[in-house]
Amino acid sequence: MPEKRPLTRIQKAKRQTILEAALDVFSAEGFRGATLDRIAAEAGLSKPNLLYYYPSKEAVFQELLSGLLETWLDPLAAMDPSGEPLEEIMAYVRRKLEMARDYPRESRLFANEILRGAPNIQGILETDLKSLVDEKSGCIRDWIAAGKIAEVDAVHLIFSIWSLTQHYSDFDVQVRAVLGHDDPYPGAAAHLEVLFKRLLTPA
Repeated sequence: MPEKRPLTRIQKAKRQTILEAALDVFSAEGFRGATLDRIAAEAGLSKPNLLYYYPSKEAVFQELLSGLLETWLDPLAAMDPSGEPLEEIMAYVRRKLEMARDYPRESRLFANEILRGAPNIQGILETDLKSLVDEKSGCIRDWIAAGKIAEVDAVHLIFSIWSLTQHYSDFDVQVRAVLGHDDPYPGAAAHLEVLFKRLLTPA
């Protein structure tokens, strides 16, 4: 079987254009609502041109998700067991909130995949994600046992951080409607700082 030729610079740029367009479409329409015609139009390409690079809607979606997952795991992976516990957890909260602010389309893409039952990433959720959560929740339990932070359920603490940060991207329209379309992130950062410090500071 002949080796695949490496992509040229122009081909790499075209693929990136398609992925950017697909991210817009998938995050707005969900997987079922998205079509190759819509993605091609968004990318400024013909549908046959798009199909030269990706054979199906599923192939485009899978590549987007694969690129997203590593980015999504990085903030938790950066939690340092040798660091100051409260500051490590608060730094994680800040990183997750920054991701909600800076990557809203990616957050909604991930949320849509989960709502569909995670057909493309179930295996990764049960392996890479679970292993990372097991590792970092174990670290949090060690900090609790050492009296460095207040007693909480370590796994549910991580779930709470996900919920209270990703809400600002996944429900952006609702948040901005209630706030009168003001930027929610400065207030969210201040609120979450107070909330988690009060929760985690030992009595």
